[in-house]
Amino acid sequence: MTAIPDKPALEGLEAKWDGAWADRGTYLFDRDAARASGRAGVFSVDTPPPTASGSLHIGHVFSFTHTDLKARFERMRGKTVFYPMGWDDNGLPTERRVQNYYGVRCDPSLPYDPQFTPPFEGGDNKSSRAADQQPISRRNFIELCERLTVEDEKQFEELFRKLGLSVDWTQTYRTISDDTIRVSQLAFLRNLDRGEAYQAMAPTLWDIDFRSAIAQAELEDRDQPSAYHRLAFHKTDGSGDVLIETTRPELLAACVALVAHPDDERYQPLFGTTVSTPLFGVEVPVLAHPLAQPDKGSGIAMICTFGDVTDIIWWRELDLPNRTIIGQDGRIVADAPDVIETDAARAAYAELAGKTVFSAKKRVVELLQESGELLEVSKPFTHAVKFFEKGDRPLEIVSTRQWYLRNGARDAALREKLIALGQEIDWHPDFMRVRFENWTNGLTGDWLVSRQRFFGVPIPVWYALDENGERDYDRVLVPEPGQLPVDPTSDVPPGYSEDQRGVPGGFDAERDIFDTWATSSLTPQLAGGWQRDDELWDLVAPFDLRPQGQDIIRTWLFSTLLRSALEDDRAPWTDAAISGFIVDPDRKKMSKSKGNVVTPAAILDQHGSDAVRYWAASSRLGTDAAFDPQNPTQIKIGRRLAIKVLNAAKFVLSFPVPEGARITHALDASMLTTLDGVVRDATRAFEQYDHARALEITESFFWTFCDDYLELVKERAYDQTDSGQASAALALRIALETLLRLFAPVLAFAAEEAWSWFHEESVHVSSWPEPLGIEGDPAVLSAVSEALIGIRRAKTEAKASQKTPVSSLVLGAPAAMTPALESAEGDLKAVGRIAELTFAVADGIAVQSVEFAEQEA
Repeated sequence: MTAIPDKPALEGLEAKWDGAWADRGTYLFDRDAARASGRAGVFSVDTPPPTASGSLHIGHVFSFTHTDLKARFERMRGKTVFYPMGWDDNGLPTERRVQNYYGVRCDPSLPYDPQFTPPFEGGDNKSSRAADQQPISRRNFIELCERLTVEDEKQFEELFRKLGLSVDWTQTYRTISDDTIRVSQLAFLRNLDRGEAYQAMAPTLWDIDFRSAIAQAELEDRDQPSAYHRLAFHKTDGSGDVLIETTRPELLAACVALVAHPDDERYQPLFGTTVSTPLFGVEVPVLAHPLAQPDKGSGIAMICTFGDVTDIIWWRELDLPNRTIIGQDGRIVADAPDVIETDAARAAYAELAGKTVFSAKKRVVELLQESGELLEVSKPFTHAVKFFEKGDRPLEIVSTRQWYLRNGARDAALREKLIALGQEIDWHPDFMRVRFENWTNGLTGDWLVSRQRFFGVPIPVWYALDENGERDYDRVLVPEPGQLPVDPTSDVPPGYSEDQRGVPGGFDAERDIFDTWATSSLTPQLAGGWQRDDELWDLVAPFDLRPQGQDIIRTWLFSTLLRSALEDDRAPWTDAAISGFIVDPDRKKMSKSKGNVVTPAAILDQHGSDAVRYWAASSRLGTDAAFDPQNPTQIKIGRRLAIKVLNAAKFVLSFPVPEGARITHALDASMLTTLDGVVRDATRAFEQYDHARALEITESFFWTFCDDYLELVKERAYDQTDSGQASAALALRIALETLLRLFAPVLAFAAEEAWSWFHEESVHVSSWPEPLGIEGDPAVLSAVSEALIGIRRAKTEAKASQKTPVSSLVLGAPAAMTPALESAEGDLKAVGRIAELTFAVADGIAVQSVEFAEQEA
């Protein structure tokens, strides 16, 4: 136990109790207890691993607090809580941060330099162009990624500890560790063995800055300026022109067809005929497809390989040729498509080769104006364009060979299984399930899991080389499970030797890495010991809770459910808790791209962690919360509450509880009966993942307890000669113990501090309160509280101090309430300093008359 300070304060509690919890192992996962209780006695959390590529923001504090509230509640309910923490440190965001931080970029063709020192360290350098960054070897680059993520993770852990997360910090993982690589590679090899993983040459959404493929789940639409260009295609029978409108004239050389809706009478005579493209004179067919929009532009469109996702659908379903002209660097490739044959057409194409998409568009427009085939350019407008969510420039579509995981997009049975498993999960709030189902039903392609980057989990395959030294993609070589983890660029496949690398008849390494979601989709397996600690896995899986943000239902939640369905044929958790967004005072979502993100460190320092936890706990799951750092009203309310808890606890503990004390007074029994209802309602709310309701119920009672009950009974609790003293002191102590435990999940530090003044063990491992079942009438407390309000009002209206003695006071009340008031007559007289208290029948509870003592009149 700790001494009660003269002036209780919140300052310093975070450091004090974080250290004490660490020393005592308060939040460690007790495997012995879990083993004894079995899976039913464990509450396991599939904690979101934050991306270790910068700083945490207020949204992390918001959602991670929601998880912690539930974990603390379940721990106090007697569950053995498995609450790990992971760090998502591989992937494109980390690489970009390293480039900006150190002023470098990766060039895999360069040799490793063991003495390398980055040009600078700690620079923001966000405006740095690739040309300004120093090229370094892949190994040097990965070493910098490792160094920076480790430092970021230390800062993240420090902030989360300050916030009071009851995480078991011995149960952590990184998405780039050897254990993680082994698990990720093993899961993929099992997918491959079952036919769920495959590779294909296909059109791929491509980020030209990151030089990597991008999956459907990582896309976002952004409005971009554009204009329609009205072009003349020439009918090959010489009967005239067909006019189309396009926003991408630079793709004219990649045109493979024109397309219109099959019911569009304007173009039905053209179906089955051909036209010649402007500038390049390539003959292409005119085809029908239901995705063509009669009311868009001229109603007929050119299909290019590839301008957008619809082009891919048309290309695939209409069995069209591929004439890709955009390279992986976002520039027009040097070699013209074979169908461009005339000297004039090849000369026109040569003017475009090597240009960026923007420059190529400008030159194509000039050439079309010169040829007279550009008839009109519309006024500029904005339209939605696909971006990688972390990228800066529009995505292009490039044909590349990639690895995919089947996700139900082309497999109705798998899609239906995923929907069914989603329905088995309890969603909080329930409507978030619809977002999962809409995403699953709207998938257009399998999950692209390979990336052309450097810092990530290597895809564990090699390719046999034929007699010409070319890859034989039908002969994929895989490691034995005991070899894992492997890096194909330095390790050798079974049955081969290092001297066979890259030679005819030998092997070649896969150089791509997994998309970061392909690893993050295995967080239950990473944290829970899958395929390396069977006992732990059986104790925690399937997990109880997946907490996360709504914006990554399509990525993290879906992909984790998919991996669990493919591997275990079950959902990976029983419950999914989805937090809302943090929005700024203008109700705009906070994001780094908008520049309105608030970092939490200063807020925690200024107001205290309990105040911030209170703000987060006040918002229900799935509900957006506005945050104004200039006027954080809810945080200020939380701070006031936490301070009041400390002061109220000190005050209550000043009343000694005699040995053998019992509840004998009607007002005390009424208060405790009312508190029983609070316990029942708060418990039910926490069980239903409604932490905001639990806090609201508890806080409302607490203020009634402090403002009314505590004031009413303090004189009796002080007076050792009063026969009701023991009852009041005992009731106060019971209420304090109950309230501290009810507040403990939210006000983690204040509750622990106050609890430590009269208990040796932590409040966070004490039992959650249960109703005591004391027989009392709740109407007594409510009636007496109303009477107290009336007495205070009478003094205020008379411009008298609340301490002013009253010689006599008549209190009116309905006859049915009079017995309740009479049972607390002594307390009412004491708190109101009333010499003579008379009760009269009235419609409501109110002071009918008051006479002040002469010396104070």
